[in-house]
Amino acid sequence: MILIADSGSTKTDWRILDKGQVVGQVRTVGFNPYYQDTDTIAAELKSGVLPQVSGNITDIYYYGTGITNDEKATVVRSALQAVFTTAGLIEVNSDVLGAARAACGHSPGIACILGTGSNSCYFDGEKIDFQVPPLGFWLGDEGSGGHLGKLLLLAYLHKEMPADIRQLFEAQYGVTDRLQVLENAYHRPFPNRYFAAFGKFLHDNIRHQFCDNLVRGAFNAFFEKYILKYPMCHEAELNFVGSVAFYYEQILSKEALKLKLQIGKILMAPIDGLVTFHTTKLLS
Repeated sequence: MILIADSGSTKTDWRILDKGQVVGQVRTVGFNPYYQDTDTIAAELKSGVLPQVSGNITDIYYYGTGITNDEKATVVRSALQAVFTTAGLIEVNSDVLGAARAACGHSPGIACILGTGSNSCYFDGEKIDFQVPPLGFWLGDEGSGGHLGKLLLLAYLHKEMPADIRQLFEAQYGVTDRLQVLENAYHRPFPNRYFAAFGKFLHDNIRHQFCDNLVRGAFNAFFEKYILKYPMCHEAELNFVGSVAFYYEQILSKEALKLKLQIGKILMAPIDGLVTFHTTKLLS
């Protein structure tokens, strides 16, 4: 049996395959080795995934946020080894490779993630061939849910919101003070999740010019800081995965068109594409 996982900062989608067919699926919390250690991840696997597995897992393909080097990959791999002891093959890869394999398959293209965080790479059909490196939530993540939420809260705290939007914001979240935001930003785990949760407000009020401008500005920052630096950006298709790209598809596509960028696939989540990639690979 094969286990495939796509893990973002907020959630992890799992698929269990037997003889090339999906026989089980489950969703757990997201994992990030920058914030969680091996024991914490293993405990979640034991309670959330292991009960759904009825046979012996032989191969595991894991794609996740925070897999930036061998040290971080080892944190996750050790947790998987501790729980799925029958697995002879455990591959732990970055979420951006997962996005590329899901959206591009075995064809070349630029793969982008716009979810809780953001990332991108040029995929040559087999491997990541070029990348403008991401800098994470505090120094980057432009265009992501975390970035959108951060921009929204900054506008609120700096009193830059129009009065009508501020009134709607306070009706939904209450009066939000600086200390409350700072506590969640610097002293509680997963600040990116905290800020990304405010993204729903933007989506619900996207017809207001303020919200529309904020989202367009975030997407343009993503294009300018990352995508336009790819030498092949005007020849290769841009493929996206992630909830932000999916729900703002029209705005994203329009801003890309202004920059003469070609949009390919936009997927809500990469997991089904990863299942296709690995089952195709097994049959080839």
